[in-house]
Amino acid sequence: MTIVLLTTIAVIVVFGVVVLVHEAGHFLAARRVGMWVQEFSIGFGPALWSRVKNGTRYSIRLLPLGGYNLLPGETPEEEDNEAGEDGLYQPHASYDRRRPLLPAAVKNKFFDEAPPSHRFFVILCGALMNFVLGYFLLVVLLCGEKAITSCMVYDFLGDAPASQASGLQAKDEILAVNGHVCFVAEDIVYELQRTPDYTASMTVLRNGEIVTLPAVHFDSATGEDGTTTMVLDFQVYGIAKSPRTVAYWAGRYFLYYARAILRGFVDMATGRVGINQLSGPVGVVSAVSQAVRYGWKDVVSLAALISVNLGIFNLLPIPGLDGFKLVFLAVECVSGKTVPARVQAVFNAAGVVALLALMVLVTFQDITKFI
Repeated sequence: MTIVLLTTIAVIVVFGVVVLVHEAGHFLAARRVGMWVQEFSIGFGPALWSRVKNGTRYSIRLLPLGGYNLLPGETPEEEDNEAGEDGLYQPHASYDRRRPLLPAAVKNKFFDEAPPSHRFFVILCGALMNFVLGYFLLVVLLCGEKAITSCMVYDFLGDAPASQASGLQAKDEILAVNGHVCFVAEDIVYELQRTPDYTASMTVLRNGEIVTLPAVHFDSATGEDGTTTMVLDFQVYGIAKSPRTVAYWAGRYFLYYARAILRGFVDMATGRVGINQLSGPVGVVSAVSQAVRYGWKDVVSLAALISVNLGIFNLLPIPGLDGFKLVFLAVECVSGKTVPARVQAVFNAAGVVALLALMVLVTFQDITKFI
């Protein structure tokens, strides 16, 4: 019962914070360029709490797995929006024009009245804030570690380690495996797991010189279930923590997460990974439950992964996502011509339907795994 309660709290907090930061990115960017935000909401469905301040309604709704900013001009105008003396729609009368929340380059504009560069900035900042959150969580995670794991070989395991026999030496700093740069030690494991014949090419830094090892071989082991895995037969050095090393290596871990996520999308597009490997909300809740069992570090690590994943996913040029809106806005910025609203609506509607269908599919897959 305790695990269920902790999992529920962790799910609400993780999703709530990730969504709050994403929507706050849109909100703060909109206020920075002078757009009117009619509503800032965390969650969907019936409102549990709401308050109007300076013309913006802030609300918390029943379903915490989402959120939104209502930017007039991005969606159909509300009936209570009245035109001002200059012919432009104006925000609610309670909006304090004398004391804006942030300095504004454009005053009280609807979304579609702002220049395309401003609209691009507002859409982009949601994902950027997720990246900032992901990096911050990785800093917190590394602060909780005794030492930071490096990519430099410390010692070998066993009597006759295969990797040492293939040319790898102690104090070699592994720069790349199979042509892919290794940002952190987990990159080494990730790349070796993708090596089918247990032999990988490595680029190392040895005594100040870059050395290429074309065929570093590793032994394999067979588990009780018949699964064969590669045996990593060496250890790596640890790095003492300091504010500088934590900030630096948090950036490297961010790059590791981001690239792993992007390569996961590429693997699905190329057929290397099937759609049955995707996880929906049920799968994510299960992952959070497992992380809760292991401790706070795993929860923070998973939260960082979810935040970075959300940022990257939203930037993909898929109809219905922020990335597709950015494509239209980029075209407008370059050509000076707005893509017709009807064209945008058709693409976005098709994208939303496809994304909802995909979510239903992966949710069904997640449920069948537990039956």
